[in-house]
Amino acid sequence: MIDWSHVDELKEDMAEGFDEIVEVFLEEVEESLAKLDPSAGANSLAANLHFLKGAALNLGFADFAALCGDGEDRANAKQDAFIDIAAVHSCYIASRDAFLTELQRRAA
Repeated sequence: MIDWSHVDELKEDMAEGFDEIVEVFLEEVEESLAKLDPSAGANSLAANLHFLKGAALNLGFADFAALCGDGEDRANAKQDAFIDIAAVHSCYIASRDAFLTELQRRAA
């Protein structure tokens, strides 16, 4: 679900700025998730899913990134009716919760 080797590398590279990166990531992803509206059309969905995929990859949210990438591909192929927006939201929540829980555990 989470690529912890990537997270560890980012944390090492960013040192004290890591917490701010996590905070901004969570805010921006949640704002973008709110914009995932099937009625907005394939182009809008593709753009939002592309952003989410990139953000997820940057912070090691591997499963979430893969699901967003699949949705982006479907939207670009004009198969947006086959994108499971609820699954994207659920995957993010599960990934976020696992990430924050493990981050707290590692900090203890």
